[in-house]
Amino acid sequence: MAEKIRIGVIGAGRIGKLHARNLAFHIPEAELVAVSDIYLEAAQQCATECQIPKAVQDHRAILEDPEVDAIFVCSSTNTHSQMIIEGAQAGKHIFCEKPIDFDLKRIDQALKAADDAGVKLQIGFNRRFDPGFKHAKDTVAAGKIGIPHLVRITSRDPQAPPIAYVKVSGGLFLDMTIHDFDMCRYLLGEEVTEVYAVGTSLVDPKIGEAGDIDTAIVMLTYQSGAFCTIDNSRQAVYGYDQRVEVFGSEGCVMIGNRRPYEETLAGRDSIRSPLPLFFFLERYQDAYLAETRAFISSVLEDTTPPVVGIDGKIPVIMGLAAQQSLKEHRPVKVEL
Repeated sequence: MAEKIRIGVIGAGRIGKLHARNLAFHIPEAELVAVSDIYLEAAQQCATECQIPKAVQDHRAILEDPEVDAIFVCSSTNTHSQMIIEGAQAGKHIFCEKPIDFDLKRIDQALKAADDAGVKLQIGFNRRFDPGFKHAKDTVAAGKIGIPHLVRITSRDPQAPPIAYVKVSGGLFLDMTIHDFDMCRYLLGEEVTEVYAVGTSLVDPKIGEAGDIDTAIVMLTYQSGAFCTIDNSRQAVYGYDQRVEVFGSEGCVMIGNRRPYEETLAGRDSIRSPLPLFFFLERYQDAYLAETRAFISSVLEDTTPPVVGIDGKIPVIMGLAAQQSLKEHRPVKVEL
C-alpha cells in the first residue's frame, strides 16, 4: 500500500484553495504536486501559498502527469462532469465538488466513466462530515429517538451571492438546497418519494429578475411516510444559520448553530450569546478536513468512498423535482 497519495487540484478559486490548504498542511498522507486554473495567476498564487511544485493553466497537464494519483475537481460546475470523465479515462481517482452536473444524462456518463475505469469517485457533500450533523444521524440510527416522524432542516446564507453568480448557479435548489436534499437523505438513511416546493424573491428583486428565487420552503415525503421540511433564505443578517432537528416516536435530536465561542451572558435586561459563525468556510472547516481525510483513506485502503456517485445524482433529481414543483404549483414524484 502506498504511503502517500499524490494529488492534483483542478481549479484554484475559493473552494480549490481551501482544499489545497487542507491537503498541503493537514493531511500527511497526501502530497500536493500540481494545481491548475484557467487563470494561470490564480494557480500560481495557490502554488506559492501551498508550496505546490507545479502550477499550470491547462488541466490536461495534470491528467497526463504519471506522478498524479488523484485529482480534486474544484473548477466551475459546468466543467465537473467532463472533468470526471477525463480524469477517469486518465486513470485518476477523483474527488469532485457538488453538483456533478445539472443534466442527468451527463451525470450518468460521468458515473459510468468512473465505474468503467475502476477509479474512486467521491462527491463533496461536506455537511455529512460535520460533527454535529453526524452525531444526529448516529443518534437516529441507534434508535435513540424511536421511529423518525419529522425532519426539519434550516439553511440560510448570511448574504446573497452576486447576480452574475446567480445566473450560472443552476438556481437555488441546485446550488444551495442541494446540500439540504443530501442531508435529508443522510439523516434518515432513507429516500424521498415526493417533493413540494414554494419560493419567491424577498431578499433581492434582482434575483427574481434573473429567473431565480432567494426564499423557499420545501416539503418532502420519505418512503416510510415521514416528512422533512427545508427552509432556505439567501440572507440571514445574523450569520450562517445551519440547524437540523429529527423528531421521533421516543424523542428528538437537535443540532444548533456553531459560534466562535460558547458563552451566555445573562443580565438584568437580557440574555445574550455570540452570533453564529458568518460564512460556510468557517462553519464547515472541520467537515471539509474530515471529508478530505475520508477520500484519501479510501484510496490508500482501497475502500468505497463514503459519498459515492449515486449520492451526487439523487440530490440533483430532487432539485429538478423541486424546480418542477415550484413552476407547476404541485407536488412532484421523485423518480430514482
